[in-house]
Amino acid sequence: MPTILLIDDEEKLRSLLARLISLEGFEVVQAGDGKTATRKLDLQEFEAVLCDVKLPDGNGVELVSVIKQKQPQAEVILLTAFGNIPDGVQAIKNGAFDYIVKGDDNNKIIPLLHRAVEKAELARRVAKLEQQLETRYSFDAIIGQSKSLRDAIALAEKVAPTDTTILLTGETGTGKEVFARAIHQASLRHHKNFVALNCAAFSKDLLESEMFGHKTGAFTGAVRNKKGLFEEAHQGTIFLDEIGEMSADLQAKLLRVLETGEFYKIGETQPTKVNVRVIAATHRNLEHDIEMGHFRDDLFYRISAFRIQLPPLRDRIADIEALVRFFIQMFATKVKPSDIRFEPHFLDLLKLHDWKGNIRELKNVIERALILMENNTLRIDDLPIEMQQRASIFEATPAHKQLSGFSLSAAEKLHIQKVLNYTQGNKTEAARLLDIGLTTLYRKIHEYGIES
Repeated sequence: MPTILLIDDEEKLRSLLARLISLEGFEVVQAGDGKTATRKLDLQEFEAVLCDVKLPDGNGVELVSVIKQKQPQAEVILLTAFGNIPDGVQAIKNGAFDYIVKGDDNNKIIPLLHRAVEKAELARRVAKLEQQLETRYSFDAIIGQSKSLRDAIALAEKVAPTDTTILLTGETGTGKEVFARAIHQASLRHHKNFVALNCAAFSKDLLESEMFGHKTGAFTGAVRNKKGLFEEAHQGTIFLDEIGEMSADLQAKLLRVLETGEFYKIGETQPTKVNVRVIAATHRNLEHDIEMGHFRDDLFYRISAFRIQLPPLRDRIADIEALVRFFIQMFATKVKPSDIRFEPHFLDLLKLHDWKGNIRELKNVIERALILMENNTLRIDDLPIEMQQRASIFEATPAHKQLSGFSLSAAEKLHIQKVLNYTQGNKTEAARLLDIGLTTLYRKIHEYGIES
């Protein structure tokens, strides 16, 4: 039920008005002066405030600013016995929804309240959605606690509040756009547009039109003026993914934008000025591309003012379980995510995979497994065949071979057990310390019957 704050020092009039408003389905809270009203504003939220201009301890026109400061989404309607234009103008400037005269406009109050409440509720819904977006795209939403990932996040958090151009490098599927959005969200530009463009998705001519726009008649099919994405991102951030795929002449035009903040639309003779932060990304080795003559060195130095390397998933094995649970939350439709179980070694097999497609590949694997899942259990049989084929390393022998206390194998078993105890069961870290492959470690664990 929408709540209205009614502020008026005339008790009889206030009570009558409160009764009329409550009959319309609103909850009404009353205050006889500005001081009381201010206290009530600190205690609860209101959709609208109906306030007399003349108050015992102040002026309603001035009180509007206080109300909007405490509750920006609340709409304020001022009531006055004697309307005058200067007060009305100042009230609107201070943020009032409307300014009406008592007596003459009584029949307008209820319809006006309905409109004010509707506007306030819409503003609250928009604010809630914006808050959800901020949470969704924040650094806290990036899943994983591995050192390589945390190091990359720490760098991104430091550069985010600046306007420095950033180059994100790393293999395909490592989450470069997720990082770009988080950087934008943590920047001073977060209330403005974030625009993403995959440079590999367009031909040279179409990419120029997407980036900079065109004028009507600039080429066949240009039937109307079009704003480019740089213009759409004005005051905000543009993310240029796969920048290494950009043609040489378009690289020169991008360099001009970075250096001067100006560009020419296709078919236009006057430059367009923009203020845009650029975040670029690539999976290519741009230094090698420069040597081969495929990428401009001056553009490279301009976009790589601050460089962040994103780690591949195979270097973040410890994060796989958290990512799997996240994707289960995203894709599980048959049952509640909390009811889903894992068959023994299901997660172990995921940790053994090479993940050439990185997080994107893992996402696809889990979505597929959930479709095939039976009895609320994710099984090894639900994984792609190439992963299933590695399950043999987990097949336990009927009895682990007895080792002589003097054998080399006994010493190896003891050493592996010590390292696993040291890493508190972290097999990835243990394999690194032992300088062996993770697959080899799993095989030896099962061969020796080591408790891990």
